[in-house]
Amino acid sequence: MISKLKTLSFLASLGLLYICFSCTGCAENPVQEASLTVKLSDEQLLDSVQYYTFQYFWNGAEANSGMAPERIHLDGIYPDNDQHIITTGGTGMGLIGILGGIERGWVSRDQARVRFEKMVEFLENADRWHGIWPHWLDGKTGKVKPFGQKDDGADLVESAFLIQGLLAVREYYKSGTVAEKAIANRIDVLWREMDWDFHTRDGQETLYWHWSPNFAWDMNFALEGYNETLITYVLAASSPTHPISPEAYHQGWARNNGGIKATGVAPFGLPLQLKHNGAEEYGGPLFWAHYSYLSLNPKGLKDRYADYWEENRNQTLINRAWCINNSGNFKGYGEELWGLTASYSINFYDAHRPGNDTGVISPTAAVSSIVYTPQESMKVTRNLYENYGDKIFGKYGFYDAMSPQYDFFPQKYLAIDQGPMVTMIENHRTGLGWRLFMGAPEIKVGLDRLGFTYQVP
Repeated sequence: MISKLKTLSFLASLGLLYICFSCTGCAENPVQEASLTVKLSDEQLLDSVQYYTFQYFWNGAEANSGMAPERIHLDGIYPDNDQHIITTGGTGMGLIGILGGIERGWVSRDQARVRFEKMVEFLENADRWHGIWPHWLDGKTGKVKPFGQKDDGADLVESAFLIQGLLAVREYYKSGTVAEKAIANRIDVLWREMDWDFHTRDGQETLYWHWSPNFAWDMNFALEGYNETLITYVLAASSPTHPISPEAYHQGWARNNGGIKATGVAPFGLPLQLKHNGAEEYGGPLFWAHYSYLSLNPKGLKDRYADYWEENRNQTLINRAWCINNSGNFKGYGEELWGLTASYSINFYDAHRPGNDTGVISPTAAVSSIVYTPQESMKVTRNLYENYGDKIFGKYGFYDAMSPQYDFFPQKYLAIDQGPMVTMIENHRTGLGWRLFMGAPEIKVGLDRLGFTYQVP
């Protein structure tokens, strides 16, 4: 754990203000008092937010596996005492954030390699079926922790979120030292062992999310767009060993070669090109614009159905406009406080979106959208950091959710919301994750097979 003194020294070297969030309630806290007078530049603010969010995946990692815990509750209240339960997808979402930490000097290239070795060794020995991991694993044993009654086996989508990050790590290290090449090669073996074609369920022209050793295909969840799962089809088409056919993409994801396309939907004058599953009128929760694009560069990404940059930017602007319009008259909403997505809520957990707005803002929504709406997202980031302070910002960055309306400020984190923030901030600043992933030769092959045009940063 980085000591407070070392943290203070590090941030001071950047010209940053360190607020003593880790010791809220200290009798003496002159640094926190200084926060009333010190103004951070945008770059300093992004440095601070990115650094602390990175710590979720570094100092906050589960000890045995090196993977990201599903959740970290600073209030100490955990369901089923589950601090050792790690998330495969959430871990993958934070890996580019760790690479960004190397580039920014927060950890060394070698320190990160050792961490990645621990993760890979754990994943090599953890429960898998046809090379596909479950949603949750016990970090101590590598055994599946069921996500639901029948969700006790392979989770294709969470495994896609995991391997997209691992492929970025592979690309980062593949031309390095002997030890670095070795970890890249081990990641490559994991990638090649993933049987995407198995999840077409005996050759159907679509992918299925879940398979269970006890319940087979009973979950019966076909991946049909538009939602967060585009990256799953891209990876499945890119596999060098078990690829799906392009027809599975066009018949499954695109719903019979075009049923995915929206007609005449333009809330707040912002057109949507695609039908958002169950949220056609205003678009879905904002994580749909984040998860697939942590590694897949949305800039210039087009196929016969959509321009994905325009789709994601418009979805973000619709989400923002909904909050500014504030038909629910929720306290605090406006240009400096918007962003609806899945997070903790006043009713435990909810996939917040326009049309399903409970007055809860999820910081990850606007912060992770910084690639699409840099100025608009910075206003929210600054408002949260400067005006809400340690009510919303702690040792691992912004907490998962907040609501001035209900005085709801839980000190809880979720990996699947911290990962998009740390990764999208880095992509906004340098394009690191996009450059690594899009530079992988198999990904170019897969995108070509599916008929995409795209950019390699």
